[in-house]
Amino acid sequence: MVQVSVLDLIPVRQGQSTGHAVAASVSLAKVADRAGCTRYWVAEHHNTPAIASTNPPVLIGMLASQTSQLIVGSGGVMLPNHAPLVIAEQFALLEAAFPGRIDLGIGRAPGTDPVTSWALRGGTDDQTLVEFPNWVEQVIAMLGPTGVQADIGTRRVAIHSTPAPTSVPAVWLLGSSDYSARLAARLGLPYVFAHHFTGEGTDQALALYRHEYRGEGRPTTFITVNVVVGREPGEAERLARPHLYSIANLRLGRPLEPLMSVEEAETAVPPVSEESLAALASPWLIGEAHEVAEAIFALADRFTVDEVMIQPVAGNYRDDPQSINRAREYAVKELATRLVDSR
Repeated sequence: MVQVSVLDLIPVRQGQSTGHAVAASVSLAKVADRAGCTRYWVAEHHNTPAIASTNPPVLIGMLASQTSQLIVGSGGVMLPNHAPLVIAEQFALLEAAFPGRIDLGIGRAPGTDPVTSWALRGGTDDQTLVEFPNWVEQVIAMLGPTGVQADIGTRRVAIHSTPAPTSVPAVWLLGSSDYSARLAARLGLPYVFAHHFTGEGTDQALALYRHEYRGEGRPTTFITVNVVVGREPGEAERLARPHLYSIANLRLGRPLEPLMSVEEAETAVPPVSEESLAALASPWLIGEAHEVAEAIFALADRFTVDEVMIQPVAGNYRDDPQSINRAREYAVKELATRLVDSR
């Protein structure tokens, strides 16, 4: 029994407008909704031409309004970029509009370069290392009925995110280190480790989270993984190359430019050796639908989870429509059919 969820960074390919990239993700979310996926999360990234997901709350509102069953959320909001009250207000409003269908996933990284991060904070110094646990607790408190007590002058006042909340979004803590695992355990929050980054450290982080969990009930977690699904043997490897090249350039310190087409990636000079590309792709699940589905079952068993969040990272062919990514939609539909229907 494996629940399937989707992580989306709203990728942008060469020659594609932001509007078309967002339209492609709306179309993908509709496919996920119809296929019976559990949740659909969008990430926060800034100043990156290859990624259009700069504002998760705006995107969540758009996606939730175009779907009916999906839990739509952030994977995640980068809390150091925002005042806790702003995030609490945004997600309280989304929860009011779509009750029971909103997740607030919180991350600690800036999601951008140092200069852009400085600008997002209004030119102030980065206080993340000291304040992050306090910010998380403030968001949680302001989403609830009691709010946060603050001293303003000689008065002590309560700050809330909405006038009369009737429900609150589920708050998740995201991370790629032991720090986030320990904090999620201490606060009793659901936790997700970014397994799709490198495929390393997941066992240790989840074991630490489960061992130190201090919340009510069972600790709640799932894993994330990059997937590429082809319709025939060898196609998935071709579809994977545009995103692989992009990740390789990122590791080399180069900017993330809009993604090449599959055909362009086949004729371009690889940014790194084939051996290095293979190493980057080693934690990805690449193949035909039945092969990737079996690999997901194996991952779920390995990490003792009943939910897997896939990030479909297939590229586009040169003549594909601008507002649809057929390969990503195929991956979500086919994997959900095999995994969700198994229940």
